[in-house]
Amino acid sequence: MQKRILLVEDDEAIREMVEKFLIMEGFDVTAVSNGEEAVQTCLTKSFDLIILDIMMPKLDGLEVLKRIREKEALPIIIMSAKDSDVDKALGLGLGADDYIAKPFSMLEFSARVKAAIRRATQYSNPMAEAQGTMTIGNLVIDVVNFSVHKDQQQLKLTSKEFAILKLFITNCNRVFTKQQIYQLIWNDEYYGDENIINVHIRRLREKIEDDPSNPRYIKTLWGIGYKFEG
Repeated sequence: MQKRILLVEDDEAIREMVEKFLIMEGFDVTAVSNGEEAVQTCLTKSFDLIILDIMMPKLDGLEVLKRIREKEALPIIIMSAKDSDVDKALGLGLGADDYIAKPFSMLEFSARVKAAIRRATQYSNPMAEAQGTMTIGNLVIDVVNFSVHKDQQQLKLTSKEFAILKLFITNCNRVFTKQQIYQLIWNDEYYGDENIINVHIRRLREKIEDDPSNPRYIKTLWGIGYKFEG
């Protein structure tokens, strides 16, 4: 089945170029040119991935990201000419799964898109998951149905957050370096960009921990990495 992608880009030339490339790669693409249209389209159709520009009319990409994240956990890649660490951290903090800076090579772009969809498919496919539900403290983690409950309240985790949590809970008390986490979850070489890992760990802690500043589950080993204590 064709994977469905929502492409949100206000620059007509870039939008048409990326749309044509994705279609050639075998994807079903819906392309829109502004933030309001992106939110409306996402609410009326289902997608496997969203590629989202930041600088757009009507609603900027970060506001679009925030609104979509309130309702959907599908993977989102930010595609923007803004490449500062602040912009990356802000986008990731609001729930983006990846960030690619313009200009970019189509080879790298294709690899990022396919990796994001592959990860989301892997962690939502019952045949790909270990079977069963794990109860750890006040968390109930269903690895088959891609869901996490805390104190009987369902948490809204992104595909990356769930992937990190699953990595931890299936390897309790094992220490992972940031490099190992990046390579295992992002399926890519690690170039020392700690912001990506730090933001995702912080965001995951904010959801599963009672006190994120004094975590019960995800422990930091300073200068080494992280481990999960169940």
